[in-house]
Amino acid sequence: MIRISIAAGLLSAAALAGAQQPAPPPAFAASNLSPMGVRALASNCAACHGTNGRPAPGSTLEGLAGKPKNELAMAMNQFRAGKKPATLMHQISKGYTEAEIDALADYFSRQPR
Repeated sequence: MIRISIAAGLLSAAALAGAQQPAPPPAFAASNLSPMGVRALASNCAACHGTNGRPAPGSTLEGLAGKPKNELAMAMNQFRAGKKPATLMHQISKGYTEAEIDALADYFSRQPR
């Protein structure tokens, strides 16, 4: 009788364990596309393209400030797809989502030259 009770208890526990759904994967925070978040993303560009997209005088790197939004977004997408030659941008561009690229293009297009 005791063995039957133990066996029934084990079967019940096994059924409950099997009925539980596996834990969902961790949810990561969405991209921070607030104005402050976009400025933080844009600061990543400053090392090469200058603060707010204005490179230092005499720099050979292209300025981003004041360029049309669609031109900036298209260039980033071309870098990401490997269609535009680059030294680093083809790697850097892969780290941004479509929404982040759009937000960065908008940010730099609004900066005065």
